Amino acid sequence: MRVNHLAIIGFGPRGLNVLDRIIENVINDDIQDPIHLHIINPGKPGQGSHPAEQPEHLLVNTVSSQITLFSGNSQALKAGGESFIQWAKTAGYRRDNDTFTQSVGAELTDMEYLPRSLLGEYLADYYQRLLKLLPENITLTEYRQFAVNLTKDERFTVILQDGKSIPCDFVFLTTGHGYRKPTHSDSHFSAFCERHGDRNPLLAYHTSPYPVKRLDTLSAKSRVLIQGFGLTAHDAISALTLGRGGRYIKSGDGLEYIASGREPKIVLSSRQCLPFAGRGINQKGLTGRHTGQFLTPAAVAAIAASNIAERNSKQIDFQSQILPLLIKEMAYAWQCAQTQTRLEPDTFSADEHVVEQIKQVLWPLRNRTFDDYPSWCAFFLELVNHDLQQAKLGNMNSPLKAATDVLRDVREALRRAVEWNGLTPESHRYFIESFNPIINRISFGPPLRRNQELLALFAAGVVTLGGGPATEIVCDESQSRFVLRGQFTRQNYQSPVDAIIIARLDAYSPLTDGSELNRNLLKNGLITPYMNGDYHPGGMAVDRDLHPINASGVADENLWAIGFPVEGPHYYTHALPRPHLPSRQFEDANISVKSCLRRLVRQEYPLTIPVEASA
Repeated sequence: MRVNHLAIIGFGPRGLNVLDRIIENVINDDIQDPIHLHIINPGKPGQGSHPAEQPEHLLVNTVSSQITLFSGNSQALKAGGESFIQWAKTAGYRRDNDTFTQSVGAELTDMEYLPRSLLGEYLADYYQRLLKLLPENITLTEYRQFAVNLTKDERFTVILQDGKSIPCDFVFLTTGHGYRKPTHSDSHFSAFCERHGDRNPLLAYHTSPYPVKRLDTLSAKSRVLIQGFGLTAHDAISALTLGRGGRYIKSGDGLEYIASGREPKIVLSSRQCLPFAGRGINQKGLTGRHTGQFLTPAAVAAIAASNIAERNSKQIDFQSQILPLLIKEMAYAWQCAQTQTRLEPDTFSADEHVVEQIKQVLWPLRNRTFDDYPSWCAFFLELVNHDLQQAKLGNMNSPLKAATDVLRDVREALRRAVEWNGLTPESHRYFIESFNPIINRISFGPPLRRNQELLALFAAGVVTLGGGPATEIVCDESQSRFVLRGQFTRQNYQSPVDAIIIARLDAYSPLTDGSELNRNLLKNGLITPYMNGDYHPGGMAVDRDLHPINASGVADENLWAIGFPVEGPHYYTHALPRPHLPSRQFEDANISVKSCLRRLVRQEYPLTIPVEASA
């Protein structure tokens, strides 16, 4: 019997999902055809961007009890699968102050934000469990290197970094996060460092802080600009403080930073220069969520149907048709938390004062000006302190945190509105480039501990703000330094820095991704950028079965893309599955694997979705 060769290119969590679904469907459907799996990934299989070797001070941004790799009723779950926190407890991890060990310390709670190094161990352990479940008709080969090319004649050929060729019948692209090609700014700043390195040895320019080991080269004598305030920025801050031997001690309700003396001076700035909100203490339990009353999948479907009747187009305008419902939903959650009662949705009317407060949370710079740098700093610190107070109250007791949690809990309704060109091109641009960053800032921020640390670093003089909104970076040829420049109502602001770290994850686009594989996929016409009219929100074009659409406009039925590469036709693909809840990750893996196996055996198998996470 002919052997079917399947390649999975990129093997982090999404690759694991594909392998799990292959095992599950082959066993459940009693598929006997010989299958040879080729796992292609430069790092340890399964870990992706969460290598177990990374420093312990880098934390997962999700409560550990809300992460699992095991889908409900799966073969892997039946064989002893556990959620992330269950696995950590079984492995004997305990908390010893701010470290996690397998020796002394307190028992872990379900509310821990565990190190990403432990998540890497969990992912690696899951991979080993899957290997033990491989049916006899499946063999597997690992290639710990990059795939650099993919060509297609009668079959695919995967070309590896060392030149090896692997003929394959079916290919899954699960490449995850990548890095952009150098932009004009990247090239400009890098060239400045090269020209002036002899005059100022402290000069450095990093387009990403990862792996954070690269930041060890930054001198304690330098002033380091971190561009960004989100999760990536907190990783960079942590690497330059905790990673340099600093530590925190409790001080009243907050923290005090004890410097090691090896920290550089850190300057924080971004386009809006606004802090990311801390996660509220979870009071909803493992699966508790706000139930949408106004912005629901059914409401989105009704809007699209009405648009077809009125305009002959189902496309939705986000600002006029979705945003008012979202603000009303947030006001409902706010007022329920405020009164600690469940208000009747049918008669609910949003309080005008509450709506105004919500708009201030969404757009805190609206109608505001600042006389000078000190007044801006005072405003910034007030935002952080107020947010921390609300985060400590919890996501059900704090009206603010109850409202901002809505943005996470109605994600499925937002998906129905945004995905597959559900929005008009102009509205899609507004959502991706203007409103989605707001969602990330107020709803997907760091654990509240990170903002406590930030305040302690400000108090210790280790961290300062680099101006306010719309600050720009210029190269000072006379000083051989970068300079931050900004404008306040009564003050021109300038601040010199020696090194720059761009602390933002790069969105994936076939047009800008820097990998050799992406460049060749585009050159070979196997992938194309996803478009909504004349707007490119990111990601590669795929059909509903996740087949990439090639340069001829045809979907290749033996090729699939899952996860971050399809962030464009899909929305919010990067979250890991939560226990006991339907999962986009499992659904997409199941759709693609079912499609593959149908073609492999020339039979039709039902698409059993949605797939619910368990453990």
